[in-house]
Amino acid sequence: MTRPLAVLVGPPSSGKTTVGTALAGILGVPFRDTDADIEDVTGQTVADLFIERGEPHFRALEEQAVALALAAHGGVLALGGGAVLSAATRALLVRYVREGGTVVWLDVDLASAAKRVGLGRERPVLGMNPRATLRNMLVARAPLYGEVATLTVPTGGRQPDEVIAEVAAAVAPQRSPS
Repeated sequence: MTRPLAVLVGPPSSGKTTVGTALAGILGVPFRDTDADIEDVTGQTVADLFIERGEPHFRALEEQAVALALAAHGGVLALGGGAVLSAATRALLVRYVREGGTVVWLDVDLASAAKRVGLGRERPVLGMNPRATLRNMLVARAPLYGEVATLTVPTGGRQPDEVIAEVAAAVAPQRSPS
């Protein structure tokens, strides 16, 4: 059975793509992002899907993309920030962990997240008051990330190389020989 070597979860701007891409390079495996999978399948950006089809439609697509990637991807997998909102996705992640998988929660503080996220259209979930929405999102989702994570790595106020090294040190020894 093919399964990810590591799954990265965390809120927007926590560093999932940056860390995931680098970690995949270190481990010599492919990197996959479920948001990119959704964009490939639909031909639309995540932001456009939110605006044109609504969050529930996007979340249904996300749930399917995560299930497929968990079953078929053998590299490093990054999930969209809200993927943990789905009970079905959390159950899949818990099962993946029970089977020996590693889920890394890239945890970011509000100040760092606000600085990184910007106010672009690419973050449609942040709406009209991005800082307050981001604060509420971090608080509300923290228990969900904690429910599925086997490792929590703080990213706020840290250089990407520091975070990458910490995640790689935790994941690389667990990698089974091919």
